[in-house]
Amino acid sequence: MDLARRLAVARGDEPADLVVRGGRVLSVFTREWLDADIAVADGYVAGLGDYDGAEEIDARGRFVVPGFIDAHMHLESPKLLPDEFARLVLPLGTTAVVADPHELANVLGTDGVHWLLDFCAELPLDVYFMASSSVPASRFESPRRALTEGDLQGLLRRRRVLGLAEMMNFPGVMAGDPTELTKLGLAGATHVDGHAPGVVGKDLNAYAAAGIRSDHEALTVEEGRERLRAGMWVLIREASMARNLRALLPLVEEFGTARIAFCTDDKDPDDIAEHGHINGMVRDAVAFGIAPEDALVLASLNPALWHELDHLGALAPGWQADILVLPDLESFQPELVLKEGSPVEEIVRSEVPEWVKHTVRIGPVEAERFRIDWPKNVNARVIGLVPDQVITEALVEAPTVRNSEAIADPDRDLAKIAVLERHLGTEEIGLGFVRGFGLQRGALGSTVAHDAHNLVVVGMNDADMARVVERLAELGGGIVAVEDGSVLAELPLPVGGLLADLPLAEVVECSRACTEAAERLGCRGSTPFLTMSFLALSVIPSLKITDQGLVDVDRFELVPLEAG
Repeated sequence: MDLARRLAVARGDEPADLVVRGGRVLSVFTREWLDADIAVADGYVAGLGDYDGAEEIDARGRFVVPGFIDAHMHLESPKLLPDEFARLVLPLGTTAVVADPHELANVLGTDGVHWLLDFCAELPLDVYFMASSSVPASRFESPRRALTEGDLQGLLRRRRVLGLAEMMNFPGVMAGDPTELTKLGLAGATHVDGHAPGVVGKDLNAYAAAGIRSDHEALTVEEGRERLRAGMWVLIREASMARNLRALLPLVEEFGTARIAFCTDDKDPDDIAEHGHINGMVRDAVAFGIAPEDALVLASLNPALWHELDHLGALAPGWQADILVLPDLESFQPELVLKEGSPVEEIVRSEVPEWVKHTVRIGPVEAERFRIDWPKNVNARVIGLVPDQVITEALVEAPTVRNSEAIADPDRDLAKIAVLERHLGTEEIGLGFVRGFGLQRGALGSTVAHDAHNLVVVGMNDADMARVVERLAELGGGIVAVEDGSVLAELPLPVGGLLADLPLAEVVECSRACTEAAERLGCRGSTPFLTMSFLALSVIPSLKITDQGLVDVDRFELVPLEAG
């Protein structure tokens, strides 16, 4: 970078590499629209005003804004390799993301995370990372192996690793667990993301007092307000399943944009393709009634401020020239995306090494493995789905029993659920019941099961559940829908059982086919596989299931399926 030349361009003594001329440029600092040219030199904004350049882009009648930044997401959730993800979101205006790679860390350990860091290094999409603090998320989950303090310290030394990722073991933090406090004391761990669903009052005080300064798990205005008052950033999440944008936008109306930013957390590829990424959040926020200038700040400057990315999030002298040219302030579909002052060129597909594949280590599984013997007159704990949220209810009711066996019952919307350990071949299995899927027949399964990513399967009969497991093992990971022993649809995810090695269009097509197959089997809701994947996450209230069994998250302990 030639700073002297940039200054010469800023003064007007030398022509810029590129001038974006005649547009209305958003100053994210003053919320003004400036009638100004943007002069770009060596990938950075040299100045705003009246400039000449070697190249010019006519932006007359257009709105010119900074590139969008996702404040918290998991690269693994779209099930795409990072180069395919970049192809998907760059045209939508997302020019930088901050990722927590704890999905791959659970499956491949730090070797997998270092591989992912290296994979992303040359992408035109800026990918920053947070070191995954919670592998496993709790003692009730079984990853390939836990990340040690030394593992985290090594990650924190890497370029583009900004700090410590979401502290998911919030009960441990609040209780002062020495292991969690040691993580917070690591060199480089002064910047910490949070994860505190439902935590309020003195418990929230304790969590924030540990130095955790953000949370993307606020579901209500009241929860968001408490976090802002505690000095935390509220990262408003609009995922494919956990949709919190409309519920939390009143915070912006009440307090303005300070210490609030947008994030997606977990989004399916077909959802992004159909409804957008961060640009979709901006569009929906403006439709809700938020001023376009405020919505754009929440999508650009504020994520950069939270993560101390001082060169991103603005169009001003000295900021990186990530520029979006918008035809209007309604659709927020960019007409042009410039990354470091240049159009995004074709992204070359990268090769994937064999060692990141072959992670499903499960032997033959017979239907008998899913049998639940049941005594008379005993109630069962049942996971109750909450529509479009990752939280669940802890229900207690009598199961349907036939020949001393508790079975799935479509008339009662009661499906069987199982989680099988898949990393080390331990043959551990957790069995239970879930209400709210609407499944009438068949079975669904996935090796995407937050956060340890063991194999999760939901079904109405044991034979189809066994067939799902068999097919997932054959694929080396993925998502599968089965009816009467036949595979209706599948998306192979051979990279860690989490990511496809297919082109974007094929992944989107397969993902849609799996969702449509689930709908034909009776599933309600727009994200059946994503919904299923979160039923294995033992740090989201209230009742979840892992390979170790049912987890009462409120009491933070394993509980039996029998409720007495």
